[in-house]
Amino acid sequence: MTRHNLRLSDRQWNVVLLSTILISTLASPNATNGEKTPNVILIMADDLGWKDLACYGNSSVETPVLDRFAKQGMLFTDAYSASPVCSPTRAAMMTGLAPARLNITNHAAGHPPGFQLPGTQLQTPLWNRNLSLDYKTIAERFRQAGYRTGFVGKWHLSHRPKGSTGPKETELRPEHQGFDLNIGGCDYGGPPSYFSPFKNPAITNRKPNEYLPFRLADECIEFIQADRDRPFFLCWWNYSVHYPFEAPADLITKYEVRGDREPLKNPIYNAMIEGMDQATGRLFHFIHHSGLEDSTLVIFTSDNGPFAANVQPLRGEKGHLYEGGIRVPFIVRWPGVVPAGSVSNTPVISMDVVATLESVCHLDPSRILDGMDLTPVLKGHDHLDRDALFFHYPNYAFHKKNRLGSAIRMGEYKLIKFYDGPEIELYHLSTDIGEQRECSAAEPVVADRLQNRLEIWLQSTKASQPIQLQN
Repeated sequence: MTRHNLRLSDRQWNVVLLSTILISTLASPNATNGEKTPNVILIMADDLGWKDLACYGNSSVETPVLDRFAKQGMLFTDAYSASPVCSPTRAAMMTGLAPARLNITNHAAGHPPGFQLPGTQLQTPLWNRNLSLDYKTIAERFRQAGYRTGFVGKWHLSHRPKGSTGPKETELRPEHQGFDLNIGGCDYGGPPSYFSPFKNPAITNRKPNEYLPFRLADECIEFIQADRDRPFFLCWWNYSVHYPFEAPADLITKYEVRGDREPLKNPIYNAMIEGMDQATGRLFHFIHHSGLEDSTLVIFTSDNGPFAANVQPLRGEKGHLYEGGIRVPFIVRWPGVVPAGSVSNTPVISMDVVATLESVCHLDPSRILDGMDLTPVLKGHDHLDRDALFFHYPNYAFHKKNRLGSAIRMGEYKLIKFYDGPEIELYHLSTDIGEQRECSAAEPVVADRLQNRLEIWLQSTKASQPIQLQN
Protein backbone atom coordinates (compact mmCIF):
# COMPACT_ATOMS: atom_id res chain seq x y z
CA MET A 1 0.00 0.00 0.00
CA THR A 2 1.39 3.36 -0.94
CA ARG A 3 1.34 6.09 1.69
CA HIS A 4 0.80 9.63 0.40
CA ASN A 5 2.15 12.55 2.42
CA LEU A 6 -0.33 15.41 2.28
CA ARG A 7 1.30 18.76 2.94
CA LEU A 8 -0.77 21.95 2.87
CA SER A 9 0.56 25.41 2.39
CA ASP A 10 -0.06 28.11 5.03
CA ARG A 11 -2.71 29.60 2.79
CA GLN A 12 -4.46 26.24 2.40
CA TRP A 13 -4.40 25.68 6.18
CA ASN A 14 -5.99 29.10 6.69
CA VAL A 15 -8.81 28.18 4.30
CA VAL A 16 -9.41 24.89 6.15
CA LEU A 17 -9.35 26.64 9.52
CA LEU A 18 -11.78 29.37 8.47
CA SER A 19 -14.11 26.80 6.92
CA THR A 20 -14.11 24.77 10.15
CA ILE A 21 -14.91 27.83 12.24
CA LEU A 22 -17.71 28.83 9.88
CA ILE A 23 -19.27 25.36 9.95
CA SER A 24 -19.11 25.10 13.74
CA THR A 25 -20.58 28.58 14.11
CA LEU A 26 -23.51 27.80 11.85
CA ALA A 27 -24.11 24.48 13.58
CA SER A 28 -23.95 25.74 17.13
CA PRO A 29 -26.46 28.08 18.78
CA ASN A 30 -23.79 28.76 21.38
CA ALA A 31 -21.53 30.66 19.04
CA THR A 32 -22.82 33.99 17.79
CA ASN A 33 -20.28 36.72 17.12
CA GLY A 34 -17.90 34.83 19.38
CA GLU A 35 -20.24 35.15 22.38
CA LYS A 36 -21.36 31.97 24.11
CA THR A 37 -25.07 31.98 24.91
CA PRO A 38 -26.25 30.41 28.16
CA ASN A 39 -28.54 27.57 29.02
CA VAL A 40 -31.73 29.01 30.54
CA ILE A 41 -33.88 27.85 33.44
CA LEU A 42 -37.04 29.86 34.05
CA ILE A 43 -38.61 28.97 37.40
CA MET A 44 -42.01 30.41 38.25
CA ALA A 45 -43.78 29.73 41.51
CA ASP A 46 -47.57 29.85 41.73
CA ASP A 47 -49.23 32.31 44.13
CA LEU A 48 -45.93 33.04 45.91
CA GLY A 49 -46.05 36.52 47.40
CA TRP A 50 -43.40 39.23 47.51
CA LYS A 51 -42.85 38.65 51.24
CA ASP A 52 -43.04 34.85 51.20
CA LEU A 53 -39.28 34.14 51.11
CA ALA A 54 -36.80 34.72 53.91
CA CYS A 55 -34.55 36.71 51.57
CA TYR A 56 -37.47 39.12 51.05
CA GLY A 57 -37.96 39.59 54.79
CA ASN A 58 -40.19 36.68 55.86
CA SER A 59 -38.87 35.67 59.30
CA SER A 60 -41.44 32.90 59.78
CA VAL A 61 -40.18 30.58 57.05
CA GLU A 62 -36.85 28.99 56.14
CA THR A 63 -35.80 29.13 52.48
CA PRO A 64 -32.03 28.53 52.58
CA VAL A 65 -31.75 27.45 48.94
CA LEU A 66 -33.39 30.52 47.45
CA ASP A 67 -31.68 32.77 50.01
CA ARG A 68 -28.30 31.45 48.84
CA PHE A 69 -29.43 31.77 45.23
CA ALA A 70 -30.25 35.46 45.82
CA LYS A 71 -26.76 36.02 47.26
CA GLN A 72 -25.27 34.50 44.11
CA GLY A 73 -27.18 36.82 41.80
CA MET A 74 -29.42 39.88 41.71
CA LEU A 75 -32.56 40.37 43.82
CA PHE A 76 -35.17 42.79 42.48
CA THR A 77 -37.18 44.73 45.05
CA ASP A 78 -39.70 46.24 42.61
CA ALA A 79 -40.66 43.36 40.34
CA TYR A 80 -44.22 42.86 39.10
CA SER A 81 -46.28 40.08 37.60
CA ALA A 82 -48.12 41.03 34.43
CA SER A 83 -51.42 40.36 36.16
CA PRO A 84 -52.82 39.71 39.63
CA VAL A 85 -53.94 36.22 38.48
CA CYS A 86 -52.12 33.35 36.84
CA SER A 87 -53.12 32.69 33.20
CA PRO A 88 -52.50 36.25 31.96
CA THR A 89 -49.03 36.29 33.50
CA ARG A 90 -48.22 32.88 32.01
CA ALA A 91 -49.29 34.05 28.56
CA ALA A 92 -47.15 37.17 28.97
CA MET A 93 -44.14 35.04 29.93
CA MET A 94 -44.59 32.93 26.81
CA THR A 95 -45.06 35.78 24.34
CA GLY A 96 -43.61 38.97 25.83
CA LEU A 97 -46.98 40.62 25.23
CA ALA A 98 -49.15 42.34 27.82
CA PRO A 99 -52.32 40.51 28.88
CA ALA A 100 -54.36 43.47 27.62
CA ARG A 101 -52.88 43.07 24.13
CA LEU A 102 -53.47 39.31 24.19
CA ASN A 103 -56.95 39.78 25.69
CA ILE A 104 -56.05 37.04 28.14
CA THR A 105 -57.06 39.07 31.15
CA ASN A 106 -58.34 36.49 33.65
CA HIS A 107 -57.47 33.05 34.93
CA ALA A 108 -58.42 30.49 32.32
CA ALA A 109 -61.61 29.00 33.73
CA GLY A 110 -62.78 32.25 35.31
CA HIS A 111 -66.45 33.17 35.35
CA PRO A 112 -69.04 32.49 32.64
CA PRO A 113 -69.42 34.96 29.75
CA GLY A 114 -71.36 38.07 30.69
CA PHE A 115 -70.69 37.62 34.40
CA GLN A 116 -72.09 40.38 36.60
CA LEU A 117 -71.45 40.58 40.31
CA PRO A 118 -74.79 40.95 42.13
CA GLY A 119 -75.40 44.50 43.27
CA THR A 120 -73.27 46.08 40.54
CA GLN A 121 -73.97 47.47 37.08
CA LEU A 122 -70.75 46.12 35.54
CA GLN A 123 -70.52 43.14 33.25
CA THR A 124 -67.10 41.63 32.64
CA PRO A 125 -65.86 41.63 29.03
CA LEU A 126 -65.14 38.45 27.09
CA TRP A 127 -61.56 37.24 27.19
CA ASN A 128 -59.45 34.56 25.53
CA ARG A 129 -59.24 31.50 27.77
CA ASN A 130 -56.21 29.88 26.15
CA LEU A 131 -53.04 30.84 24.32
CA SER A 132 -53.70 30.59 20.60
CA LEU A 133 -51.32 28.57 18.46
CA ASP A 134 -51.07 31.66 16.25
CA TYR A 135 -48.58 33.20 18.69
CA LYS A 136 -44.92 32.29 18.38
CA THR A 137 -43.77 31.49 21.89
CA ILE A 138 -40.35 32.01 23.40
CA ALA A 139 -39.98 28.21 23.41
CA GLU A 140 -40.48 28.10 19.65
CA ARG A 141 -37.76 30.71 19.26
CA PHE A 142 -35.38 28.70 21.44
CA ARG A 143 -36.08 25.52 19.49
CA GLN A 144 -35.51 27.38 16.22
CA ALA A 145 -32.11 28.43 17.61
CA GLY A 146 -31.13 24.81 18.29
CA TYR A 147 -31.98 24.58 21.98
CA ARG A 148 -33.70 21.62 23.60
CA THR A 149 -36.89 22.87 25.23
CA GLY A 150 -38.58 21.40 28.28
CA PHE A 151 -41.70 22.31 30.23
CA VAL A 152 -42.35 20.97 33.72
CA GLY A 153 -45.27 21.99 35.94
CA LYS A 154 -48.35 24.19 35.62
CA TRP A 155 -49.39 25.48 32.18
CA HIS A 156 -53.01 26.67 32.55
CA LEU A 157 -53.07 28.10 29.01
CA SER A 158 -55.02 25.34 27.25
CA HIS A 159 -58.50 25.71 28.74
CA ARG A 160 -61.37 24.88 26.37
CA PRO A 161 -64.87 25.96 27.44
CA LYS A 162 -67.66 23.53 26.62
CA GLY A 163 -69.00 23.99 23.11
CA SER A 164 -65.83 25.68 21.84
CA THR A 165 -64.61 25.12 18.31
CA GLY A 166 -61.00 24.86 17.21
CA PRO A 167 -58.09 22.94 18.74
CA LYS A 168 -58.72 20.51 21.57
CA GLU A 169 -57.30 21.09 25.03
CA THR A 170 -54.61 18.48 24.40
CA GLU A 171 -53.61 20.33 21.20
CA LEU A 172 -52.92 23.54 23.14
CA ARG A 173 -50.53 22.06 25.68
CA PRO A 174 -46.80 22.94 25.86
CA GLU A 175 -45.72 20.20 23.44
CA HIS A 176 -47.65 22.09 20.74
CA GLN A 177 -46.26 25.49 21.75
CA GLY A 178 -42.56 24.87 21.18
CA PHE A 179 -41.58 22.42 23.93
CA ASP A 180 -39.90 19.07 23.22
CA LEU A 181 -41.01 17.78 26.63
CA ASN A 182 -44.10 18.39 28.71
CA ILE A 183 -44.50 17.00 32.21
CA GLY A 184 -47.55 18.24 34.08
CA GLY A 185 -48.70 20.98 31.72
CA CYS A 186 -52.42 20.93 30.95
CA ASP A 187 -55.49 23.05 31.68
CA TYR A 188 -55.31 22.51 35.44
CA GLY A 189 -55.06 25.63 37.57
CA GLY A 190 -54.01 23.65 40.61
CA PRO A 191 -53.06 20.07 41.35
CA PRO A 192 -55.83 17.67 42.42
CA SER A 193 -53.23 16.37 44.88
CA TYR A 194 -49.66 17.21 45.85
CA PHE A 195 -49.09 13.53 46.62
CA SER A 196 -49.16 10.61 44.22
CA PRO A 197 -51.46 9.55 42.65
CA PHE A 198 -51.46 13.04 41.16
CA LYS A 199 -54.55 12.62 38.94
CA ASN A 200 -52.89 14.82 36.32
CA PRO A 201 -53.24 13.66 32.67
CA ALA A 202 -49.76 14.93 31.86
CA ILE A 203 -47.96 13.15 34.71
CA THR A 204 -47.51 9.41 35.13
CA ASN A 205 -47.53 8.06 38.67
CA ARG A 206 -44.34 6.40 39.85
CA LYS A 207 -43.92 6.01 43.61
CA PRO A 208 -46.87 5.96 46.02
CA ASN A 209 -47.25 9.16 48.05
CA GLU A 210 -44.49 10.92 46.06
CA TYR A 211 -44.45 14.69 46.74
CA LEU A 212 -45.16 16.66 43.56
CA PRO A 213 -42.46 19.39 43.94
CA PHE A 214 -39.79 16.72 44.43
CA ARG A 215 -41.06 14.70 41.49
CA LEU A 216 -41.03 17.75 39.20
CA ALA A 217 -37.49 18.60 40.31
CA ASP A 218 -36.42 15.09 39.33
CA GLU A 219 -38.12 15.54 35.94
CA CYS A 220 -36.13 18.73 35.38
CA ILE A 221 -32.91 16.89 36.15
CA GLU A 222 -33.78 14.02 33.82
CA PHE A 223 -34.51 16.48 31.01
CA ILE A 224 -31.12 18.17 31.39
CA GLN A 225 -29.29 14.84 31.64
CA ALA A 226 -30.90 13.46 28.49
CA ASP A 227 -28.58 15.35 26.12
CA ARG A 228 -25.67 17.27 27.62
CA ASP A 229 -24.24 18.18 24.21
CA ARG A 230 -26.94 20.71 23.36
CA PRO A 231 -27.99 23.89 25.15
CA PHE A 232 -31.36 23.82 26.86
CA PHE A 233 -34.27 26.05 27.76
CA LEU A 234 -36.23 24.73 30.73
CA CYS A 235 -39.44 26.17 32.13
CA TRP A 236 -40.16 24.83 35.61
CA TRP A 237 -43.47 26.41 36.51
CA ASN A 238 -44.26 25.08 39.96
CA TYR A 239 -47.72 24.15 41.10
CA SER A 240 -46.48 25.25 44.54
CA VAL A 241 -47.70 27.13 46.51
CA HIS A 242 -51.20 27.10 44.98
CA TYR A 243 -53.94 25.42 46.98
CA PRO A 244 -54.77 22.72 48.03
CA PHE A 245 -52.53 23.37 51.02
CA GLU A 246 -50.58 20.13 51.36
CA ALA A 247 -47.00 19.46 52.43
CA PRO A 248 -44.80 16.70 53.89
CA ALA A 249 -45.79 15.84 57.45
CA ASP A 250 -42.35 16.62 58.91
CA LEU A 251 -42.41 20.15 57.51
CA ILE A 252 -45.94 20.76 58.78
CA THR A 253 -44.93 19.60 62.26
CA LYS A 254 -41.90 21.89 62.12
CA TYR A 255 -44.06 24.95 61.52
CA GLU A 256 -46.87 24.05 63.91
CA VAL A 257 -44.59 24.96 66.80
CA ARG A 258 -41.09 26.25 66.19
CA GLY A 259 -39.17 26.21 69.46
CA ASP A 260 -39.81 29.38 71.43
CA ARG A 261 -41.84 30.94 68.61
CA GLU A 262 -45.59 31.26 68.56
CA PRO A 263 -47.55 28.69 66.53
CA LEU A 264 -48.04 29.96 62.99
CA LYS A 265 -51.49 30.84 61.67
CA ASN A 266 -50.93 28.73 58.56
CA PRO A 267 -48.16 26.18 59.20
CA ILE A 268 -49.07 24.16 56.09
CA TYR A 269 -48.50 27.18 53.84
CA ASN A 270 -45.07 27.79 55.34
CA ALA A 271 -44.31 24.08 54.99
CA MET A 272 -45.24 24.30 51.29
CA ILE A 273 -42.86 27.21 50.81
CA GLU A 274 -39.97 25.32 52.40
CA GLY A 275 -40.93 22.19 50.44
CA MET A 276 -40.69 24.22 47.22
CA ASP A 277 -37.33 25.55 48.40
CA GLN A 278 -36.06 22.02 49.04
CA ALA A 279 -37.24 20.89 45.61
CA THR A 280 -35.42 23.82 44.02
CA GLY A 281 -32.34 22.74 45.93
CA ARG A 282 -32.41 19.36 44.20
CA LEU A 283 -32.14 21.02 40.80
CA PHE A 284 -29.54 23.57 41.90
CA HIS A 285 -27.43 20.82 43.49
CA PHE A 286 -27.44 18.90 40.21
CA ILE A 287 -26.61 22.01 38.14
CA HIS A 288 -23.67 22.81 40.42
CA HIS A 289 -22.17 19.32 40.55
CA SER A 290 -22.66 18.77 36.82
CA GLY A 291 -20.48 21.76 35.99
CA LEU A 292 -23.38 23.63 34.37
CA GLU A 293 -23.78 26.45 36.86
CA ASP A 294 -21.42 28.91 35.16
CA SER A 295 -23.08 28.41 31.78
CA THR A 296 -26.68 28.63 32.95
CA LEU A 297 -28.87 31.70 33.39
CA VAL A 298 -31.53 31.08 36.04
CA ILE A 299 -34.56 33.30 36.67
CA PHE A 300 -36.91 32.80 39.62
CA THR A 301 -40.21 34.63 39.99
CA SER A 302 -43.94 34.19 40.72
CA ASP A 303 -47.10 34.54 38.63
CA ASN A 304 -48.97 36.84 41.04
CA GLY A 305 -49.43 37.70 44.68
CA PRO A 306 -50.49 35.22 47.35
CA PHE A 307 -53.92 34.04 48.39
CA ALA A 308 -54.74 34.25 52.10
CA ALA A 309 -51.15 34.94 53.17
CA ASN A 310 -49.49 37.71 55.16
CA VAL A 311 -48.54 40.39 52.63
CA GLN A 312 -47.60 43.14 55.09
CA PRO A 313 -46.54 45.86 54.57
CA LEU A 314 -48.30 45.58 51.21
CA ARG A 315 -52.01 45.98 50.58
CA GLY A 316 -54.22 43.50 48.77
CA GLU A 317 -53.60 39.95 47.60
CA LYS A 318 -54.05 37.75 44.54
CA GLY A 319 -56.73 39.26 42.28
CA HIS A 320 -56.08 42.85 43.36
CA LEU A 321 -54.22 45.63 41.59
CA TYR A 322 -52.76 46.84 44.87
CA GLU A 323 -49.10 45.93 45.45
CA GLY A 324 -49.94 42.74 47.32
CA GLY A 325 -51.55 41.33 44.19
CA ILE A 326 -48.85 42.14 41.65
CA ARG A 327 -45.50 42.74 43.37
CA VAL A 328 -43.56 39.47 43.34
CA PRO A 329 -40.12 37.98 43.99
CA PHE A 330 -37.70 38.19 41.06
CA ILE A 331 -34.15 36.86 41.31
CA VAL A 332 -31.60 36.31 38.53
CA ARG A 333 -28.34 34.36 38.67
CA TRP A 334 -25.93 34.42 35.74
CA PRO A 335 -22.34 33.78 36.84
CA GLY A 336 -19.80 36.07 35.26
CA VAL A 337 -22.45 38.56 34.16
CA VAL A 338 -24.74 39.37 37.10
CA PRO A 339 -22.81 40.70 40.12
CA ALA A 340 -23.24 38.31 43.05
CA GLY A 341 -25.16 39.72 46.01
CA SER A 342 -26.54 42.65 44.04
CA VAL A 343 -29.91 44.29 44.60
CA SER A 344 -31.87 46.34 42.07
CA ASN A 345 -34.81 48.63 42.73
CA THR A 346 -35.49 49.06 39.00
CA PRO A 347 -39.18 48.31 38.33
CA VAL A 348 -39.48 45.23 36.09
CA ILE A 349 -42.38 43.12 34.83
CA SER A 350 -43.05 39.61 33.48
CA MET A 351 -42.82 40.58 29.80
CA ASP A 352 -39.21 41.69 30.33
CA VAL A 353 -38.18 38.04 30.56
CA VAL A 354 -38.91 37.37 26.88
CA ALA A 355 -37.20 40.56 25.74
CA THR A 356 -34.13 39.71 27.82
CA LEU A 357 -33.86 36.12 26.64
CA GLU A 358 -34.26 37.11 23.00
CA SER A 359 -31.34 39.48 23.48
CA VAL A 360 -28.87 37.39 25.47
CA CYS A 361 -29.56 34.14 23.55
CA HIS A 362 -29.65 35.81 20.11
CA LEU A 363 -33.11 34.50 19.27
CA ASP A 364 -35.29 35.46 16.35
CA PRO A 365 -36.73 38.79 17.59
CA SER A 366 -40.43 39.35 18.11
CA ARG A 367 -42.16 41.93 15.97
CA ILE A 368 -43.92 43.42 18.99
CA LEU A 369 -42.85 43.22 22.63
CA ASP A 370 -44.31 44.87 25.70
CA GLY A 371 -41.22 44.13 27.77
CA MET A 372 -37.67 45.48 27.83
CA ASP A 373 -34.24 43.86 27.71
CA LEU A 374 -32.92 43.78 31.29
CA THR A 375 -29.32 43.03 30.30
CA PRO A 376 -28.02 46.54 31.21
CA VAL A 377 -29.58 46.22 34.66
CA LEU A 378 -28.25 42.69 35.11
CA LYS A 379 -24.76 43.96 34.31
CA GLY A 380 -25.01 46.59 37.04
CA HIS A 381 -26.35 49.63 35.19
CA ASP A 382 -29.41 50.24 37.35
CA HIS A 383 -31.56 52.09 34.85
CA LEU A 384 -34.04 51.35 32.07
CA ASP A 385 -35.30 53.94 29.62
CA ARG A 386 -38.94 53.10 30.33
CA ASP A 387 -41.55 55.60 31.39
CA ALA A 388 -44.11 53.31 33.01
CA LEU A 389 -45.48 49.84 33.78
CA PHE A 390 -49.13 49.01 33.03
CA PHE A 391 -51.72 46.55 34.33
CA HIS A 392 -55.24 45.70 33.20
CA TYR A 393 -57.64 43.51 35.14
CA PRO A 394 -61.27 44.09 33.99
CA ASN A 395 -62.41 40.80 35.55
CA TYR A 396 -63.34 39.35 38.91
CA ALA A 397 -61.01 36.94 40.65
CA PHE A 398 -62.40 33.67 41.94
CA HIS A 399 -63.10 35.21 45.37
CA LYS A 400 -64.92 38.20 43.77
CA LYS A 401 -63.50 40.65 46.32
CA ASN A 402 -61.58 42.79 43.86
CA ARG A 403 -62.66 45.88 41.95
CA LEU A 404 -62.33 45.87 38.16
CA GLY A 405 -59.58 48.22 37.13
CA SER A 406 -56.38 49.18 35.36
CA ALA A 407 -53.18 50.61 36.82
CA ILE A 408 -49.98 52.42 35.94
CA ARG A 409 -46.73 52.78 37.81
CA MET A 410 -44.63 55.74 36.69
CA GLY A 411 -41.53 56.47 38.74
CA GLU A 412 -42.48 56.35 42.39
CA TYR A 413 -46.17 56.99 41.69
CA LYS A 414 -48.88 54.47 41.06
CA LEU A 415 -52.42 55.20 39.89
CA ILE A 416 -55.34 52.77 39.83
CA LYS A 417 -58.40 53.42 37.70
CA PHE A 418 -61.56 51.63 38.80
CA TYR A 419 -64.43 50.82 36.46
CA ASP A 420 -67.27 50.82 38.98
CA GLY A 421 -67.26 54.61 39.03
CA PRO A 422 -65.12 57.63 38.04
CA GLU A 423 -62.81 56.95 40.96
CA ILE A 424 -59.03 56.87 40.74
CA GLU A 425 -56.49 56.28 43.48
CA LEU A 426 -52.96 57.71 43.49
CA TYR A 427 -50.15 56.55 45.77
CA HIS A 428 -46.54 57.57 46.28
CA LEU A 429 -44.88 54.18 46.70
CA SER A 430 -41.49 55.33 47.97
CA THR A 431 -43.14 56.81 51.06
CA ASP A 432 -46.29 54.67 51.14
CA ILE A 433 -45.58 51.15 49.93
CA GLY A 434 -48.68 49.97 51.78
CA GLU A 435 -50.92 52.27 49.68
CA GLN A 436 -52.68 53.73 52.69
CA ARG A 437 -52.56 57.44 51.83
CA GLU A 438 -54.47 58.25 48.65
CA CYS A 439 -53.06 61.52 47.26
CA SER A 440 -54.85 62.33 43.97
CA ALA A 441 -56.50 65.43 45.49
CA ALA A 442 -53.21 66.64 46.93
CA GLU A 443 -51.31 66.07 43.65
CA PRO A 444 -53.82 66.63 40.82
CA VAL A 445 -51.15 67.36 38.19
CA VAL A 446 -49.47 64.01 38.81
CA ALA A 447 -52.83 62.23 38.85
CA ASP A 448 -53.84 63.78 35.50
CA ARG A 449 -50.52 62.91 33.88
CA LEU A 450 -50.68 59.27 34.96
CA GLN A 451 -54.33 58.88 34.06
CA ASN A 452 -53.78 60.32 30.58
CA ARG A 453 -50.80 58.05 30.03
CA LEU A 454 -52.83 55.04 31.16
CA GLU A 455 -55.68 55.88 28.78
CA ILE A 456 -53.25 56.13 25.84
CA TRP A 457 -51.85 52.68 26.69
CA LEU A 458 -55.31 51.13 27.03
CA GLN A 459 -56.22 52.43 23.59
CA SER A 460 -52.95 51.33 22.00
CA THR A 461 -53.35 47.75 23.25
CA LYS A 462 -57.08 47.66 22.42
CA ALA A 463 -57.72 46.63 26.01
CA SER A 464 -61.17 45.16 26.61
CA GLN A 465 -63.49 47.21 28.79
CA PRO A 466 -66.20 46.21 31.25
CA ILE A 467 -69.73 46.86 30.05
CA GLN A 468 -71.70 49.44 32.01
CA LEU A 469 -75.30 48.20 32.17
CA GLN A 470 -78.30 50.47 32.37
CA ASN A 471 -80.59 50.49 35.39
